[in-house]
Amino acid sequence: MREIELLAPGGDVDSIKAAIIAGADAIYCGLDKFNARNRAANINFDELNGVIRLAHSHQCQIFLTLNILILENEIPALVQLLNKLSHTNIDGIIVQDLGLLYILSSYFKTLRIHASTQMTTHNAGQLQFLAHMDVERANLCRELNLAEIKYLSTQAKKHNMQSEVFIHGSQCVSFSGICYMSSVMSGHSGNRGRCSQPCRDRYASTQTARQYPLNLKDNAGYHQIGALYNAGVDSLKIEGRMKKYDYIYTVVKTYKKQIENWQKHQELLHEKEMLYKVFNRDLSNGYLTNKISKEMFIDNPRDYSILRLKDQTAFNSTLTRQQNELYDEKENIKQLVKNKIQAYSIEKQPVRLQISGESGLPLRISVQTTDHSFEIHSTILLHHQGNEPLNEHMLLKRLKAINNSLYYISEINLDKLKGRLYLPFKELTSLKDQILYLLGVTKKNTTSVQLAPIDSINQITAPSLSVIISSQQDVSLISETDSPLYFKLPSMLRHQLQAYIDIFKEKSNLIPWFPTVLMEDEYTTAIEFIRKVQPKVMVTDNSGIAFFAYRNGIKWIAGPAMNIVNSYSLQCVKEKFNASGAFISNELSRVQIKGIHKPTDFKLYYSIYHPNLLMTSRQCFTQQTIGCPKKFVDSYCIDQCEKYSTITHSTGDTFFIEKTKGNYHRIYSHQHYLNTEIVDDKHQKFDSFFIDLSKVKTDTKIKCSNIELIQHFTQILKGDSEAKKLCHHDIHPTTNKQFKKGI
Repeated sequence: MREIELLAPGGDVDSIKAAIIAGADAIYCGLDKFNARNRAANINFDELNGVIRLAHSHQCQIFLTLNILILENEIPALVQLLNKLSHTNIDGIIVQDLGLLYILSSYFKTLRIHASTQMTTHNAGQLQFLAHMDVERANLCRELNLAEIKYLSTQAKKHNMQSEVFIHGSQCVSFSGICYMSSVMSGHSGNRGRCSQPCRDRYASTQTARQYPLNLKDNAGYHQIGALYNAGVDSLKIEGRMKKYDYIYTVVKTYKKQIENWQKHQELLHEKEMLYKVFNRDLSNGYLTNKISKEMFIDNPRDYSILRLKDQTAFNSTLTRQQNELYDEKENIKQLVKNKIQAYSIEKQPVRLQISGESGLPLRISVQTTDHSFEIHSTILLHHQGNEPLNEHMLLKRLKAINNSLYYISEINLDKLKGRLYLPFKELTSLKDQILYLLGVTKKNTTSVQLAPIDSINQITAPSLSVIISSQQDVSLISETDSPLYFKLPSMLRHQLQAYIDIFKEKSNLIPWFPTVLMEDEYTTAIEFIRKVQPKVMVTDNSGIAFFAYRNGIKWIAGPAMNIVNSYSLQCVKEKFNASGAFISNELSRVQIKGIHKPTDFKLYYSIYHPNLLMTSRQCFTQQTIGCPKKFVDSYCIDQCEKYSTITHSTGDTFFIEKTKGNYHRIYSHQHYLNTEIVDDKHQKFDSFFIDLSKVKTDTKIKCSNIELIQHFTQILKGDSEAKKLCHHDIHPTTNKQFKKGI
């Protein structure tokens, strides 16, 4: 019977040990840099080597999370880390950033690549995009149901990729990778592993008496193990790198038992009580079972394991006794796991080196460890002349890479080395590499990588103005302005497909813009639209559409939600997918943008005015705010529903919830984004600045018409200071907080 992997989180060394003891087949963990759980304890590089050794000795794999956006000034340190990782036996690297994806695919062929859930993979085109970049495994979007997972798992196998699905733990209410709420509120970007979790915060009571209207219950696919197995999923992933060792042990052991029972008997266990005895926000399988409803929310962010007792118990005396029993059981679990993990060590193993030889003969190094014993010889003979004689200090310096691995040199014995002898440094390096390879520390023929410089040009240009619209009523602007007009299409086109085709055929200069989220049916409809309209150029925030454009020779531009923040991301979409241009992320500050190199024959874009979209969700916020009689969210809701509401954070900040026909629920900041400062930048690298005239209700008031707005911005680009003052007067209040803070 086919094996299915149980993938556990490891936020620190104790949690990693607990996952191994509980039976995890693989563990994902992060270092103290470049991972999306910066608030976790994480591990350092020396500990990583010990973790790999310990895990591999228990037939468990280790995947390293480098799943954040990488800033330009971090690239040298990142490459240095990748060079070190390529000399280890790490089993995979989990990534989000397109630049890192490009670097791994182009330069580090021995490192296996996994796509993070932050890449929001939910259609077949996105799998093709990832396969083109040598990705071996995709963590599928957390909002998918079983039928969608089955289809995508089948598609993944066609491209020699594995599929991975989150099976348990905390859930984000937004589609991962495209949530900017924490970034706008506090300057702590979720795409940098610093999310302040505003979705768990308290808000003013809504009309439906909800005080935590964005707070989802934890995901629990305990009873869907068999269905996920039959869907062809390769790995079941538990969330929880912020959780402690007792939580990891309990959850991993519970799911391991369920998986083993299914694989042995094709039957499911129904007892999941242990999952309620560790931290949880109550449990839900609404996404997996396609029952998206208000029942997936809980109006309390605290540990439900205690609150659940109150829901189940009628008498205070009984409640107190049960609470005490649960506290005792929690402590017993902690102590049990603590006792178990103390027997597991990630300490480095000692290496004893016996050095022998004489002039005219090869140098011999005998290597002894607890598990290894071997001898190697130099290919060059020892002699009496050279730069530095062989001695303990010199050998420790030349063989120090052994100390950077999961071993350390405990002894160098030179008793059998006869006389003052020399050997070229290059030969000692070769001997060191042989030792590391024979110890199982490194892969064969692995050499350090230096990145080739990007062919770039940052010439000063006179940027043009481009205009974005999202309603059919604004299409008439195409005859009233010389600026290119881009039309943001809805996520769901199928019921209005012909109407949109007619619009674009009539207005052949209108440029389509595809959204971030296009579930498989919606993606197929979008492809049909492209084939019938045959646009000369298009913008896409969805990598599946990007891949289709690349394969069909259509000129395309990478949208801002593709989260491009470094030069190698630009190189990725240009070199690997023939993009003609790309937007730089609005999360970046002026200083962070300044360091980015613009590739030759490539255009850069930036949105200077737009409604500030914070998150997009497959969930229904109407049920949480103003109420809705429907029990479940269905395709009709996405296609036809039009609702508007607000929520007010405990800080006093108001957020605007918009549901329009054909689109998912969206949350916007209370102010539009307006950044005229970047227009004055002396180090100009943008070919066009965009303004988004989409009619989204926020606190920002607009005192002029769309044509007047276009005229204001046209004059601003020409350096008219009066037009800038007039623009800020006619659009008020606004913010460009992200441009000042960055990520």
